[in-house]
Amino acid sequence: MANKGLFASAVARLLPRTDTVNREGAAAYAYGPEAKLAQLAATGTLADSVYAGADTHLVEALTATRACDPAFVARAAVYARRSGAMKDMPALLAAYLTVADRDLAVPVFGRVIDTGRMLRSYVQILRSGQVGRTSLGSRPKRLVTQWLEGASMRDLMAAATGNDPSLADIVRMVHPKPADASRRAFYGWLIGKPYDLTALPVEISAFEAWKRDTSLPLPPVPFEWLTAFPLTAEQWGELATRMGWQALRINLNTLARNGAFGVAGVTEAVATRLAQPAPGVLPYQLLVALRSVGDGVPLAAQAALETALEASLVKVPVVAGHVVICPDVSGSMQSPVTGYRKGATTAVRCVDVAALVASAMLRTNRQARVLPFEVDVVDLALDPHARLAVNAARLAAVGGGGTMVSAPLARLNREGAKVDLVVIVSDNESWVDATRYGATATMREWDRLKRRNPNARLVCVDIQPHGTTQAAGRPEILNVGGFSDAVFDTIARFAGGEVRDWVELVNETEV
Repeated sequence: MANKGLFASAVARLLPRTDTVNREGAAAYAYGPEAKLAQLAATGTLADSVYAGADTHLVEALTATRACDPAFVARAAVYARRSGAMKDMPALLAAYLTVADRDLAVPVFGRVIDTGRMLRSYVQILRSGQVGRTSLGSRPKRLVTQWLEGASMRDLMAAATGNDPSLADIVRMVHPKPADASRRAFYGWLIGKPYDLTALPVEISAFEAWKRDTSLPLPPVPFEWLTAFPLTAEQWGELATRMGWQALRINLNTLARNGAFGVAGVTEAVATRLAQPAPGVLPYQLLVALRSVGDGVPLAAQAALETALEASLVKVPVVAGHVVICPDVSGSMQSPVTGYRKGATTAVRCVDVAALVASAMLRTNRQARVLPFEVDVVDLALDPHARLAVNAARLAAVGGGGTMVSAPLARLNREGAKVDLVVIVSDNESWVDATRYGATATMREWDRLKRRNPNARLVCVDIQPHGTTQAAGRPEILNVGGFSDAVFDTIARFAGGEVRDWVELVNETEV
């Protein structure tokens, strides 16, 4: 017989050949410049990951950025911030535009730099030299100054919570002109310069008075400013009703340790607040809050978190037909979804996000199949009527082996299953099924499935910034990245034929 590798069938030859390797050294498909930037913008956190260090991720992000037209970079920055709820990558892209296209840098700044934390990241990146400048420059300096001048006292106090650079550092850099005596006194107080005590904003004046006598009413300042001092249980209880929603979610155990829930009315107030999450809260943040609560947190508060989790998934689509969701539960998926960062590593793992996506889609598509995989499909029965947190926890607890993205597709082909939509959630680092030539095993299995189900569609949700995929772009294949609830909206639009690819989605974004 002739060499089968050289003389493959006509169908096999029509499949796209791999053109790169992934982090595991296995054959893969490289994203085009714009698709790669979109993927990095929606998943990159510029932190260490299982496969690469933060410096490598930064170099790859900047390389991808320089390969794209500045107009697309601008749209990617806004998309990543507004739809993807990302922080570091939008700040990096906004900073890059101050060099690549100064005119575009202005509207992008307004759409992306929307909090004090984002402002500090933007300034830090500009001064680092990584985007081609080591100082702010006149236009960025003017943008930062305008942000400071237009910010409310609440925004400024929030911005003053954090360092490297601190808000005081930024004020010293740009020298904003105070609009009135109150703002002048605040800047003086902030940077340690002489100021008019009588002109201080009421919030700062109250804080200074409270520091002298902590029996006074708590001042209306960020809770981080207050917890540096000894507080009574009643004061902790008051903080529980005042701190921001995200801070409340993160500090439930701290509140419990300090007796806040023993104060009359606090449990009820906290439960009411938790059940109504602030805009922009991500489903996985609610999931990790549920997983992290200790025994001291009242059941009413925990139940409120579950209510919020269910409500946060309103964008999960109902898809007609036979739906299969395939979460990757391999060993590399045990890594933190936003990477390793000293003192700031999230407790949320990639597998938690994959499990949440699968559980959420099962909730709205109760006839769907869930095929978790590692080196093969892991047989696991889930109850579509169970609470989201229960199914997500069951999924996240299995697996831990190598990665074989083609495994669920191979299972469906062996069964001769009818399929309309397959959703694979993975870090895309498949290696167990590595091929030496031609197409990936995933593409080969998908081609077999597609010939049997001509209307089937495949969505590959990538949750790590590695720049390759196991499924090449075709009209019925969508590669999308990220871990915000915008992914569900994208799946719904693709399943309904409204969007063809991820680049098109980014190009719809208004700057």
